[in-house]
Amino acid sequence: MDSEASLPAAPSFASRPLAGRVALVTGATRGIGEACARGLAMAGAHIVAVGRTQGALEALDDAVFAATGEHATLVPLDLREPDGLDALGLALHQRWGKLDILVSAAAVLGPLTPVGHLEPKGWDMIVATNLTANWRLIRAMDPLLRASDAARAIFLTSSAAAQPRAFWGAYAATKAGMEALVATYADEMEHTAVRAISLDPGRMRTRMRAQAFPGEDPMDVPAPDEIIPLVVELAMHDREPPQGRVSFKAWRAAAEARFSA
Repeated sequence: MDSEASLPAAPSFASRPLAGRVALVTGATRGIGEACARGLAMAGAHIVAVGRTQGALEALDDAVFAATGEHATLVPLDLREPDGLDALGLALHQRWGKLDILVSAAAVLGPLTPVGHLEPKGWDMIVATNLTANWRLIRAMDPLLRASDAARAIFLTSSAAAQPRAFWGAYAATKAGMEALVATYADEMEHTAVRAISLDPGRMRTRMRAQAFPGEDPMDVPAPDEIIPLVVELAMHDREPPQGRVSFKAWRAAAEARFSA
């Protein structure tokens, strides 16, 4: 079956199901994070976009404005800065007093090398970006998420977390640690209106994927925009999201089955 032909077209979100919601997206300037930011904006959410480069953030804002007629809030920030997320949490509290949607998409692959060859500086950088920054993100945004009537916190993970492979030690370890952190937070939020989810996008046409698999034809893997309907679905405040780990591949297969039935 040709999956490109079999799936229904991505929704236009004409009803703006996320209107009035505030969505923070990290890693918002490229790849899956950029697609999530645009998709959530098209669904009506106000986007707080976090990225390291002002120029790339402005390019995202141009895309959001072209699609929605509204601007995003741009936050140039390196997530490895110790106090940056705390300052951002305070700024969000002062402006909105809540956070409805959190999408953590920022990550680094790091060097693909035997574990014994990893340099301490490289290890520390990967841990700081993929694991520590997510702990700080939860810590800073938790009060704002609790202030929402139905907050959704979505953290991008990888199959490497559950299926480590040679040379991927640092990336796999930090993604596994992040999944454990998110699962713990989700359990702690069981009796609140906050829901935390690890989302595995699987193979996707990103710069990180090209870095990891330079010989792969990028047209053989899905484009980041294809995950937008799932992310919007997970962010909906009027439906309960699935618990635990969500797989885009499994969601897509289920959508194909429904469409072909």
